[in-house]
Amino acid sequence: MTGTAPGHGDGTARLVPDLLGRCRFPAPGTRLVCGVSGGPDSLALLVLAVASGCRVTAVHVDHALRPGSAAEAEVVADAARRYGAAFRSVRAPVDPGPNVEARARTARRRVLGPGAATGHTMDDQAETVLINLLRGAAADGLAAMRPGPGHPLLGIRRRETELVCSAEGLRPVRDPSNGDLALVRNSVRHRLLPLCCAVAGRDLVPVLARQAGLLADDAELLEELSADLDPCDGRALAEAPLPLARRAVRRWLRDGSGYPPDLAAVDRVLAVARGEVRATEVAGGRRVRRRQRRLALEPPSQERMLLEAPSQEQPPPGWPPAEPAGQRPLVPSPPPSAVGELPVG
Repeated sequence: MTGTAPGHGDGTARLVPDLLGRCRFPAPGTRLVCGVSGGPDSLALLVLAVASGCRVTAVHVDHALRPGSAAEAEVVADAARRYGAAFRSVRAPVDPGPNVEARARTARRRVLGPGAATGHTMDDQAETVLINLLRGAAADGLAAMRPGPGHPLLGIRRRETELVCSAEGLRPVRDPSNGDLALVRNSVRHRLLPLCCAVAGRDLVPVLARQAGLLADDAELLEELSADLDPCDGRALAEAPLPLARRAVRRWLRDGSGYPPDLAAVDRVLAVARGEVRATEVAGGRRVRRRQRRLALEPPSQERMLLEAPSQEQPPPGWPPAEPAGQRPLVPSPPPSAVGELPVG
């Protein structure tokens, strides 16, 4: 099924140096944790990381999502021993169900820790751009993964990781879930991206990856320009260019953790900064209020958390549940375009 076969040194002698020139590994001698599932991309990551001179620890994370997954750790252990890398296996079960990809990714990142390297390739980058486009992402999302020690293989193609495994005599693990078209990434990989390439009449993977790089540069510049903008200064926000004001507010609301707020929430906060409304609700039951041209982010109150709780009748997204009979609402019900805002005065 899987495992290690005798290597093909001559082929590797030509292949690996060429690929290393397109990788982004840290300096030789650097300790580097690599997430290695046993698939071709992650096995190639292990081979290339060791060849780059890094002091590699291969970590296999078993989510127990399919029978026999625990045995795949032995494939990674064998490869790690062969290349002189340290090895660690961690069991982090994830229950089947909705958003299983995202939940598995979160569990894996928690195990690997910050700064760990993964085997995502240029093909994965192109798929991520399309996935984020379908989700309505802006520049940061369309910039997708950033090249660097955490994603050192974004300059090489998926087929090249297969070539590394073949040249090294490695037999990768094959994950049957990669063919499940019910999963968004698989559907993008096997349906949407090939269709886009057929319509364009060319391979769009390098094109999408290049666009991601350009957007990453733009996003980084905008982030730097917005860094000195005080999100609590209502006048400064109102007078700043809209892209910079939005970034400052998004960073403030996010506060270094969780998902960024959506565009509607950011624009509601900017309406508070402009004096169009005096307060607005944002995610987590918090409220942004203006006092003497200063904005304050108030923590959740029990009343606001109750208003955000979904009702059993599942009203349209964005609307609070109906108030219990006989009780007066806290504020007049706003129109759909101003949900969560308090009118001026």
